[in-house]
Amino acid sequence: MLLSAWVSQHYEEEVAPVKWIAFVLELIATSSLLFLMLLTCTDVIGRYVFNNSLDAASELTEVAIAILVFAEMPVITWRGGHVVVDVLDNFLGSKIVKALGLLSILVMSSSLYYLAYRIFALGARSLRRSEESEFLAMPVGYIVQYIAIMSWITAATVVTYGIYRLFYPHQTQPFTEAS
Repeated sequence: MLLSAWVSQHYEEEVAPVKWIAFVLELIATSSLLFLMLLTCTDVIGRYVFNNSLDAASELTEVAIAILVFAEMPVITWRGGHVVVDVLDNFLGSKIVKALGLLSILVMSSSLYYLAYRIFALGARSLRRSEESEFLAMPVGYIVQYIAIMSWITAATVVTYGIYRLFYPHQTQPFTEAS
């Protein structure tokens, strides 16, 4: 089976670029998770069988978790996979619910944008100072800037998903066929 046929079959997004972006981001997250599993197994075997653990295991775990979490944030956001509490929706009018939805979109996206801006600045400062990780001497700034870039992408998906939900409130996920 061709890769494009497999992606078309397993990803429900209708828009092709969104489908491929989701595939690539989930491939990055999956690879990171596989790496974490292999790293943990190697570290445990080294610790208990050879009485010698990997010195950089904790450092690599931190980096892999950052890659995993921030690669999945945009995908979860545009699929509407976040927890939503709608306890008051039945008591409030639809106009108030839409206004609160718009307000939440603005607050979340602007917060993510500002945090990403600050995180990117911290990453740039870290690169200017040549800060490196303890065991592997990896430049820390690149991982920090990756977190910022993925936060910017997530902010854009918050806006996209939020506007979509305002105009199509009965469809649960954007970029998919209406069921």
